[in-house]
Amino acid sequence: MGYLGNHLATVVVAGFAVFLSAMYFYMPPAMNQLLLVSTIVTWFLVVICWLAQKSADWTKKHGGHSHEHAHGGHTHSHEEKKSSTKLTNISLEELNRFRETFTADLNELKDEVKLKDNEITRMRQEIADLETLVQIEALKAELANLKAAAAKRR
Repeated sequence: MGYLGNHLATVVVAGFAVFLSAMYFYMPPAMNQLLLVSTIVTWFLVVICWLAQKSADWTKKHGGHSHEHAHGGHTHSHEEKKSSTKLTNISLEELNRFRETFTADLNELKDEVKLKDNEITRMRQEIADLETLVQIEALKAELANLKAAAAKRR
């Protein structure tokens, strides 16, 4: 708890509300309606901040009580044990559910990767085949050029 008793938000908003309230008297009359509305809203926020902090303080003071017993030099509350056990059970069930979901997603991704790998392999083979065809066509063209050159020599 600080110097303001955890009411820093209330003090800051209240300071802004005071500033807006003072500005109402110094601004031109055309701004009066806007300043009036904003001042009312800001003072409402001051009240809400103050009530929220009072509620949090009261809950912290009165809401956290439970019966405590000493066990082996440590104090544990029954409700704390029950809630932690319940949370553990829930989290284990959720973890199992998430694990199954993630396993299914992982298997699906592996299948997609296999399909993509197969497609990549097929495309590489097609590229190799095309390169071979281009080389064959280049050899045919070179052979035709050589035949034409030989025919010109005769």
